[in-house]
Amino acid sequence: MTVTLRAAAPADVPTILRFVKELATYEREPDAVKATEADLQRVLFGERPYAEALIAEEGATPLGFALFFHNFSTWEGKPGIYLEDLYVTPGARGEGVGKALLARLAALAVERDCARLEWSVLDWNEPAIAFYRSIGAASMDEWTVNRVAGEALTALATS
Repeated sequence: MTVTLRAAAPADVPTILRFVKELATYEREPDAVKATEADLQRVLFGERPYAEALIAEEGATPLGFALFFHNFSTWEGKPGIYLEDLYVTPGARGEGVGKALLARLAALAVERDCARLEWSVLDWNEPAIAFYRSIGAASMDEWTVNRVAGEALTALATS
């Protein structure tokens, strides 16, 4: 399999949204995706892009994607890259597509003088965890993710 990687373009938004929905189904949350094509168009390619995406493909066939954005480490005094979503279609899994996407993200992090590349993984996703360990990723078990969303976010913002 000959895989090519490229930066996503506006025409890729329908494919990205399809991949997001397929990932949500895999992660046992098929009805949780609220994003629309218009949302992704705005945040990826609008006046102020908030995120970037890479597309993996064989020929003209999309095989997967990685959606990411920059964060910042005050301790390091450098930016980092946070991988929000990594998805490879079922038929392309085990063919090196995920590793190619992660390697490209690592190369971007090095090119951009980032201190690190980070992401989260569901604790039940043993195949992904094993894969991440195989490429040298370390679990940050002492850290707990916190989130304020929906009504709690609105309440906090107006408090």
